[in-house]
Amino acid sequence: MQLTISDIAKRFGAVEALRGASFQAEPGEFFALLGPSGAGKTTLLRIIAGIDQADRGRVLLDGRDVADLPARARDTAMVFQTFALYPHLSTFENLAYPLREARVGSDEIKRRVGEIAEMLRLSHALSRKPNTLSGGEQQRCAIGRALIRRPKLLLLDEPLTNLDAKLRHDTRAEFKRLHRELRDTTIIYATPDQLEALSMGQRIGVLKEGRIVQIGAPQTLYLEPHDEFVASLVGDPPINMIEATLKDMGGNRTLQLPFADIDAAQWKASLADFQSGAKFMVGVRPQAIAPVVDAGAVASGPRFSARVFLTEPLGDLTILDIVAGANNRLKMVLPQERAYGIAKDASIQCALRSDEICVFAQGTGTAIRRNRASPTS
Repeated sequence: MQLTISDIAKRFGAVEALRGASFQAEPGEFFALLGPSGAGKTTLLRIIAGIDQADRGRVLLDGRDVADLPARARDTAMVFQTFALYPHLSTFENLAYPLREARVGSDEIKRRVGEIAEMLRLSHALSRKPNTLSGGEQQRCAIGRALIRRPKLLLLDEPLTNLDAKLRHDTRAEFKRLHRELRDTTIIYATPDQLEALSMGQRIGVLKEGRIVQIGAPQTLYLEPHDEFVASLVGDPPINMIEATLKDMGGNRTLQLPFADIDAAQWKASLADFQSGAKFMVGVRPQAIAPVVDAGAVASGPRFSARVFLTEPLGDLTILDIVAGANNRLKMVLPQERAYGIAKDASIQCALRSDEICVFAQGTGTAIRRNRASPTS
């Protein structure tokens, strides 16, 4: 099913939950909605499902405006953050409930419950009540209850929030497997967790204060954020943001950081209208900083001295908190073997990988685009 959201607005009293949200998800696509708490994700899903009505805008399912279509007639299903299982019913009866409401025959109910239970690995728990299931089993039961009607559109509202870290990791893999097996079902997955969105979404719509501010594949959002908000939201650890000043130096333009200068030639066209002295924010991914001795490809980029403030070993990776210049705190990520031996308070020489630097206009946060590559013959 193709889902088209066009200029959706919704207000609850003085609170403007959605302010003209628009996006399109293609049939069979796994589309993630990423945004912080309060961005409007749940409200948008409830409007798509038909639980709430929009104040303005249209919801189209396969090109049909469903504004006047009740929730039960939309061929959609929604899984809520709290799972909302019936505590007095067994897993079998929870899964069977939508079919009983639709007056499906008992033999067909048994067959379809068996299919869903096998797909979601719940066959062993069909006679058990929800309070005896693990968090992951409860979540799969809630998903199964939504899927058993074979909806063309599945809406998932922060379904991993109540699970522990290991279970979230395992369940992300389960969702990807489920999406492959369903094939024809379009999935809209709302989450505030960028790791969930990046690891599962084929495309991601970033929601900010009730509006979609960028849509793209995970790699696009990471490398080419439209603004400072998207850059800060996508990536772990978060991108380093540093104030910079545009300077003219002997006919060349540079972005002057407090601890290094960056050649601004990569942004020459976009910076043409800015005067010397203009202020910008420069975003540097933690992965784009490395000690000079290990810098390899980054050795040709700007170099600077730093002091190690804190080390955070994470198994195969180590996050180094460093202080550059007078008091500029940055994060740097290194493989564990390269970080080994770098101790707290150590002085190190670092280099930046300039092709992973983002520049944003100060105030608006809008990205300053790099020069377009020359067409190849």
